[in-house]
Amino acid sequence: MTNRRSFIKKSALATAAVGAAASMPLASCIGANEKLVCGLIGAKGMGFADLQAFLRQPNTECAAICDVDENVLNQRIADTEKIQGYKPKGFKDFRKLLEEPGIDVIIIGTPDHWHCIPFVNAAQEGKYIYCEKPLANYIEELNIMERAAQRYGNVVQVGQWQRSDKHWQDAVAFVHSGKLGKIRSVRTWSYQGWMKSVPVVPDSDVPAGVDYDFWLGPAPKRPFNKNRFHFTFRWFWDYAGGMMTDWGVHIIDYALFGMNAKAPKSVMAMGGKFAYPEDACETPDTQQALYEFDGYTMLWDHGIGIDGGYYGRSHGVGFVGNNGTLVVDRGGWEVIPEGGDNPAMERVELQKGDGQGLNNHMKNFIDCIKDRSKVPNTNIEIAANTARVCHLGNIAFKTGRRLYWDADNSKFIGDDDANNYLVPTYRAPWELPKV
Repeated sequence: MTNRRSFIKKSALATAAVGAAASMPLASCIGANEKLVCGLIGAKGMGFADLQAFLRQPNTECAAICDVDENVLNQRIADTEKIQGYKPKGFKDFRKLLEEPGIDVIIIGTPDHWHCIPFVNAAQEGKYIYCEKPLANYIEELNIMERAAQRYGNVVQVGQWQRSDKHWQDAVAFVHSGKLGKIRSVRTWSYQGWMKSVPVVPDSDVPAGVDYDFWLGPAPKRPFNKNRFHFTFRWFWDYAGGMMTDWGVHIIDYALFGMNAKAPKSVMAMGGKFAYPEDACETPDTQQALYEFDGYTMLWDHGIGIDGGYYGRSHGVGFVGNNGTLVVDRGGWEVIPEGGDNPAMERVELQKGDGQGLNNHMKNFIDCIKDRSKVPNTNIEIAANTARVCHLGNIAFKTGRRLYWDADNSKFIGDDDANNYLVPTYRAPWELPKV
């Protein structure tokens, strides 16, 4: 979205900076006590939660907020004024926000289909980037964003905040200790009873103050329907990947972390709209995906409208070992031994979490900005890999067959139909960034 001369100049400067950084002692461009100034793109839900977490850190301020919904924009400007004592500027076009001088950090809280373009633009501008999860809505977008961060040298944190939550970290440390014995399978799940059916409603006029065409952006042109808008956009393939990419990136992320794993060898999936077949949603309310790794399998299982998860928990990860099973969710972790009256290992009673994951995650992001020797807990490589694994599950669901993945070349083996799901087709005038 920049002109060619500006883009070439910034690209050259960024490339030179990356090369220079490699030959210099690691140091921060931001002093330890220097104020960090952010701009927020997408302010309705998690975007504003991320901004609040940012402003809870010392020496921070928000200079600008962008949202295509004027009603949300005005509300968040007022909310931010209450927090910091003065109003940030307001924008409806993120490109105008990126032109504002003095902004160090960009927080991206837009729907999934609107992550790639602003991310790449912010990377080209040399910004530090905090991007909501999942990193993107297509695997090729993930690849592009990963290349952009590598090319321009940005500090990037992605909103998989459980990576900064101490009890999750402690659980993985226990898994890595080997005390569970051989881990033969990993169960990941999310059953969300509070997420109910979305009733069908007719298309309607665009609400006053909403730039709906900009909200659609690179997605296909559709009539306005409130079900495709705030929050429930995540149940439509144009904009998101349903529960698999909404909760899956949190839960599957820790399965991968615990197993020191990256790409599966193969995946198969099934499910459907079994609970609410006539409602408005496109993505499945019930779905299982089975991933093949060397020496073990990983299961993803989700259900909307019910809470009947494994081990009496509505969500979590279960590392199933020969000696015992470690179960972890947002409330805490425990170890259930194998062996009945002759347990193969000691039981570990529930180790409760403290609920500080998001605050810790933002602190870690800022620490990495101020000390470039540190690596963000959910850096671009981790986030892209986890989102990629989740998208593989959705593609297997869409094709209805077992798929074999070539991670080195980011494509399916011998399956052109499945490969057609990897790259989005952007609606003009928007174009998939080239990096």
